[in-house]
Amino acid sequence: MNPDAVNLADDAPREPFAVRSLLSADDLTAGDATRILDAAESFFEVSRRPIRKVPALRGKTLLNVFFEASTRTRTSFELAGKRLSMDVVNLSASSSSTTKGETLLDTIKSLEAMQPDLVVIRHAAAGAAAYVAARSTPAVINAGDGTHEHPTQALLDAFTIRRHKRDLRGLKVAICGDILHSRVARSNAILLGKLGADVHFAGPRTLIPSAPESLGAKVHYRIEPALEDADVVMMLRIQRERLSGVFLPTLREYSRTFGLNERRLALAKPGAIVMHPGPMNRGVEIAPEVADGPQSVILDQVEAGVAVRMAVLWLLCGG
Repeated sequence: MNPDAVNLADDAPREPFAVRSLLSADDLTAGDATRILDAAESFFEVSRRPIRKVPALRGKTLLNVFFEASTRTRTSFELAGKRLSMDVVNLSASSSSTTKGETLLDTIKSLEAMQPDLVVIRHAAAGAAAYVAARSTPAVINAGDGTHEHPTQALLDAFTIRRHKRDLRGLKVAICGDILHSRVARSNAILLGKLGADVHFAGPRTLIPSAPESLGAKVHYRIEPALEDADVVMMLRIQRERLSGVFLPTLREYSRTFGLNERRLALAKPGAIVMHPGPMNRGVEIAPEVADGPQSVILDQVEAGVAVRMAVLWLLCGG
């Protein structure tokens, strides 16, 4: 695929992308996910050029509607849209009329009247993106809904793993930390499982959801068994803003029993990569020397986010 004119120069017919809105990793088949990752490979090169823009979606409009704070996700969606030559409008909760009592539906209907082509939404309520998608005309991308899902994060994680390991099939992926409140853990367990990875969860019993087996992951209540012979280690932060009523020892004690340090990382395979969706609590779930060490691909994940979201935007707009 030629990223200079991804929607113009190729005369070969393309199959329409089967997904209209991306609300969950479960919306994607393995083939759909692979198609996104393959497109992202071309867009990844675009982001490293002196002029980081292609005309693929010129004239299309993207609305980023974020009711929760975000650094990486919001910025990468904005950059992805602009690098595709889209008109991008950002709306945060503090600047929306929801602060005056307007409902989510009324907010979205008002925005829909401005004729956007795509709406990216992040909201504290699980199911918010699906609620909006069922009641609006533009395609909707879930950028995180409560503790439910974050499908584009799972896609960029899969993209990062594939670039370092070439193939996800048969890889042992250990996802460790606050699984209960992590939309990233849920989306990754679903998507990576579909792509052939062997996913393991590790965390304290109070931070493991009920029936985790439904996500296809093996569960450990100590971190060491999950790390043994792992190809990929993904650490999650303790989400203190969501810990209402959940028992947890001190952060110091948590770090001592579940933090990833060099000694624990040695249990993984020698070429294992270390990931984190951010933001990191250095010295809690991950030691600084690991976060900044030679096995860390955390900044690679951030870079991959723009390319993967470019691919998602392009495909949902009919690319």
